[in-house]
Amino acid sequence: MRDAFVRTLIALANEDKNIELITADLGFGVLKPFWEQLPDQFTNAGIAEQNMTSVAAGMALEGKNVFTYSIGNFPTLRCLEQIRNDCAYHRANVKIVCIGGGFAYGNLGMSHQATEDLAILRALPDVVVMAPADQAEAKACTRALAGYSGTAYLRLGRGGEKRIHQDISQFRIGKAVKITDGQRVAVCSTGAIFEEVEGACEILLNKGYQPAVYTFPTVKPLDEEVIREIAGDFELIVTCEEHNIIGGFGSAVAEVLAEMHKKKARLLRIGIKDQYAAKVGSQTYLRQQYKLDALSISRRIMEELL
Repeated sequence: MRDAFVRTLIALANEDKNIELITADLGFGVLKPFWEQLPDQFTNAGIAEQNMTSVAAGMALEGKNVFTYSIGNFPTLRCLEQIRNDCAYHRANVKIVCIGGGFAYGNLGMSHQATEDLAILRALPDVVVMAPADQAEAKACTRALAGYSGTAYLRLGRGGEKRIHQDISQFRIGKAVKITDGQRVAVCSTGAIFEEVEGACEILLNKGYQPAVYTFPTVKPLDEEVIREIAGDFELIVTCEEHNIIGGFGSAVAEVLAEMHKKKARLLRIGIKDQYAAKVGSQTYLRQQYKLDALSISRRIMEELL
């Protein structure tokens, strides 16, 4: 995803000289093509994320379209006050980019694990929150955010995610993407956890179930129309996210369902059970340990459908 983001941003920045990229002394391997081609549109703010965000806000208020870039929690929680006060309050044209949502940097421990970011950024008024599932969605999100005026958050995987789409036509901020039709259960996911969701759905198909599958590249504003539609058509809605079960994608869906007068579906939220990962290991290992792997997801869904 990060390569797709950088390639797309380079193409956009070549067309629009107001696009600026600021890094907090990270991402040199992947960002090198940007600064080589567009040195006047690139800034390294150093390991000073608060400064990076305030500088981005100032540049945005002077007419620039600014993307900030760092890994894990660093571009969000470390500088949350600056995002809130300097960017969101003024609707400054700043796009905060996190590389490695969820357990992507699991080997470095909980300090590098972005597992509350969707909830926290979603709580800031008038901030768009996006978490693409693959390279095609990452490209589409980057293009959409470059054309969006205001503060936004883009949560990307670390790299190596399986491609779902070849391309996405008519992509818009706030719209879900249907992957397959199905019966009884609709499985909805956001972010790179989709590779586990896809594996879980293959297991379900082999067990005789036929899940409908949707990805939600936008967590805020949520595609409430799709949620209401599937709530009337399906027995069970499942949300999957590599994120704390509190306040994130599943909670956003629950808020929509709670205000519906008539609905058929009940909700199952699959995510991190309101805890920090005390274990250290690869993303694959931690997904298994915290029941976010394909087998665990499929078992949890089958338990609900029995």
